[in-house]
Amino acid sequence: MKIKETELNPTHLKYEELSTLLEQHNILTDASEVHGIFCGMLAGGMALESQDWSAALNDSINQGDSLPNEVQVQLTALYNDTCQQLLETDFTLTLCMPDDSAPINERGKALINWIQGFMLGFGFHQADLTACSADVKEALEDFYEISRMDETMPEDEEAEKALFEVIEYVRVSCMLCFNELGHSADQAQTEPKTVH
Repeated sequence: MKIKETELNPTHLKYEELSTLLEQHNILTDASEVHGIFCGMLAGGMALESQDWSAALNDSINQGDSLPNEVQVQLTALYNDTCQQLLETDFTLTLCMPDDSAPINERGKALINWIQGFMLGFGFHQADLTACSADVKEALEDFYEISRMDETMPEDEEAEKALFEVIEYVRVSCMLCFNELGHSADQAQTEPKTVH
């Protein structure tokens, strides 16, 4: 039996679809920033089973109001997919961004939004960085520098290659933070699940 690609890669919620949904509900952010917040919270040590992300998103992207039900459903799916990808041992995390056919500056802006979301989410759970490894501290410093880049990029192969490398660095650094501070796959399997 042939498995559809969407079944292999559960991040079936495309950046464009989710960003459009947020816009329709007057939520002033895009899918990449929301995904960054999720990744930051998880990489900062939020328990995988936690639903704390919902209140944090209400406060940070929806002026403290509850998210509309349709948005909540889609974001819950994205959150669950993100948890699953971070737990995979083969580094399957995919950043929620415009696809490769989108203009380079649109992708660059989405990456900056993702990083800003990550830093926000990470800060919710890791205010004290003294216990973090040098690698995590360096990654966070690099994220801060990348998030401040605002110059437009030329539509050429060299810029494409540079953006690809930065995206890959961010992706791997996110997993590094999660592996150090988040719940590893082993922990998730050995810790008893609490029933609410």
